[in-house]
Amino acid sequence: MAVQPLKRLFTVEEYHRMGEVGILGEDDRVELVEGEIVQMSPIGSRHATCVRRLNHLFGRHLLGRAIIDVQNPIRLSQHSEPQPDVSLLKPRADFYASGHPGPEDVLLVVEVVESSGAYDREVKVPLYARAGIPEVWVVDLAEGRVEVYRKPSAEGYREVRQLGRGERLAPEALPQLELGVEEVLE
Repeated sequence: MAVQPLKRLFTVEEYHRMGEVGILGEDDRVELVEGEIVQMSPIGSRHATCVRRLNHLFGRHLLGRAIIDVQNPIRLSQHSEPQPDVSLLKPRADFYASGHPGPEDVLLVVEVVESSGAYDREVKVPLYARAGIPEVWVVDLAEGRVEVYRKPSAEGYREVRQLGRGERLAPEALPQLELGVEEVLE
């Protein structure tokens, strides 16, 4: 009889405590996904440029309508606190000083992928769907497209579209923020 080793899954509180006591450092590129501490891929220059560009584009159009959050945590559950590349959050006067935003606070999550595409699509996007994040964009720099995921359910997103250069997109929650795919990719 084969014996399967048991995994020790961590809670968000335990994960934060690891940072407080120095087990995890402020510069460690990790996130908590379904109880496991996952090392994030290094950020390449194309990836960083795309995140900066999205921050700039969103900032030009969303003053006062959303908080633009770059590579900061979202608490999805007791065992998951990923750090998406960009999030658009509902405006709050305290800018979430009382705690990390939860799924109910999120208007849009954007993940930029260069080499981590399979992980983001197979693990993080379904995680966002189960948590009820209303919309996720996966900006695929290698393929030159933006994947739009909408209508979350426990089984995943019920609506998925792939958009290429020459097409336009806007978050459902912020339709005035219409962008060309090429603006996001270039």
